[in-house]
Amino acid sequence: MLLAVEAMTKSFAGLTALRDVTFEAEASHVTGVIGPNGAGKTTLFNLITGVLAPTAGRARFAGEDITDLPLEARIGKGLARSYQHPRVFSSFSVLENAMLGCHHRGRAGIIACGLRLPATQREEASMRREALDCLDLVGLAGRRDDAARDLPLGQQRHLELARALASKPRLLLLDEPAAGLNDRETEDLARLIGRLRGMGIAVLVIEHHMRFVMSLCDRVVVLNFGEVIATGTPAEIKDSPRVVEAYLGAEEDA
Repeated sequence: MLLAVEAMTKSFAGLTALRDVTFEAEASHVTGVIGPNGAGKTTLFNLITGVLAPTAGRARFAGEDITDLPLEARIGKGLARSYQHPRVFSSFSVLENAMLGCHHRGRAGIIACGLRLPATQREEASMRREALDCLDLVGLAGRRDDAARDLPLGQQRHLELARALASKPRLLLLDEPAAGLNDRETEDLARLIGRLRGMGIAVLVIEHHMRFVMSLCDRVVVLNFGEVIATGTPAEIKDSPRVVEAYLGAEEDA
């Protein structure tokens, strides 16, 4: 099992946002996390990636306890993520944005970079090639010299994905990647995530687009009011009375 979340709990000033959340995500699988607004989905991502510390519970990655590791250390272990709203550096070029994903693996220090020593130049050239490969994978190689701010929303999401891929993740966490996309862009995104799964990358995705989730995910975790109310295959989740109730509300007595 690549990722194991064990009894994860998070409270804010007495308000419990997540309670005893437990689930697993396998390598080369797409795992969906769904639930109504306010269910705790983004809080869960922030706990897994180290943005927040849990009140209780643990997270294990490839068998290693990562609960107390800082965000940068988790990136080094092979976790990467995107956000609900694309976080690109608007004045940087598309290529420069993608190259930022490589820099946690850089060995050159500040002085070496300033002096443009041969080893530093070789390292930068290697990062450039890796970033271009990631841009090619997401269909943005042809726009590598454009400013990131000139990309439409769908391509900015792909750019953020390319930057995450440049870090060479084993697990990619996507927070509502289909938000704001049209049908064609959503289909393109689904095909891309399918390719990543085929490359051996595990994907954990938060999404409200149910057709997207049900057609793409191998397993689905359902949160409601900070608790897991169901886990299973898309078919099992679709037929779960608790899931239907969480989304549509309990049927009132006549």
